[in-house]
Amino acid sequence: MKATVFRASGRFAVEDKPVPAPGIGEAIVKVTLTTIGGSDIHIVKGEYPVRPGLTIGHEAVGVIHELGDGVYDYEPGQRVLIGAITPCGQCEACLAGHTAQCGGQRGGWRLGNTIDGCQAEYVRIPYAQANLVPIPDSLSDEQVILLSAVASTGFAAAESGPVKLGDYVAVFGQGPIGLCATLGAHLMGAARIFAVDKNPFRLEVARRFGATDTLLAVPESLETILAATHLHGVDVAIEALGIQDTFSNALAVLKPGGTLSSVGVYSRTISLDVASFGDGLAEKTITTSLCPGGKERMLRLLRLVESKRIDLTPLLTHHFPLENIVEAYDLCSQQRDNVLKVAVHVR
Repeated sequence: MKATVFRASGRFAVEDKPVPAPGIGEAIVKVTLTTIGGSDIHIVKGEYPVRPGLTIGHEAVGVIHELGDGVYDYEPGQRVLIGAITPCGQCEACLAGHTAQCGGQRGGWRLGNTIDGCQAEYVRIPYAQANLVPIPDSLSDEQVILLSAVASTGFAAAESGPVKLGDYVAVFGQGPIGLCATLGAHLMGAARIFAVDKNPFRLEVARRFGATDTLLAVPESLETILAATHLHGVDVAIEALGIQDTFSNALAVLKPGGTLSSVGVYSRTISLDVASFGDGLAEKTITTSLCPGGKERMLRLLRLVESKRIDLTPLLTHHFPLENIVEAYDLCSQQRDNVLKVAVHVR
């Protein structure tokens, strides 16, 4: 089979690898559609360490090719959404509801991290019973591909706030995850959502996803948010980019007693401004989230698509075949041509 293989920082390519075989409790899925996530870009840049020879990627839709022993209520030929996070469902972290931390810190993120991932013609799914969701015939691959990672993560940012009815919310960074955080805040009843980004195109999409105020990322935007909230600040500030500037800005506009919900992936040290933190006395909370995983989470998000409460297809701005995925990575890493997410089609 063809697979996107990491070799070293800046070195990766589509290579030939054997089709995997399923073990007990596992499934082999023939991938039909995959995509590139922000963490994948961190990996190919060498900013997040993985072993050489690993197939990368963690977001995919496909058709069940083969089932291992112990997997029931599924059958070959069935179209499925693959969970980007693949918890076992049985460990202490899973039973406590922290599926992304299955087996240890970030342990639920296996695909394209600790085991071969989805940017390939076939992928082996561990704990398949807990991590595959049948896709209704009424929904296309493109309608559901972003549920397992981007939407789940962005919505988790709003949920971790937690955003409440009537809240003021600021979302810093309107990439795919930030846009889903904006959409999540809208779904949860925020009264006013300030979307901040340096890209006017992304701000246009943010408006479509529920933002009431769209602001270019300039120093004056902080003053605008504070003035609009009568100098109190926002109830929830969401940091969705993973850099010092957006983290500091999110903390600066957060009201006393508010929550900074962070879903950025940080590749360097982040410092905390003492004044913005209220000298430790302002009762501000900082919380982090990794994409929630598991079948139950995916089923809930599928319902939102089925009921037409959400439509994520505007995020799929570009299309590539698997054999051209290196070009797709270059487009995404350079953020050219107003790219948000690429749909990578596997033949």
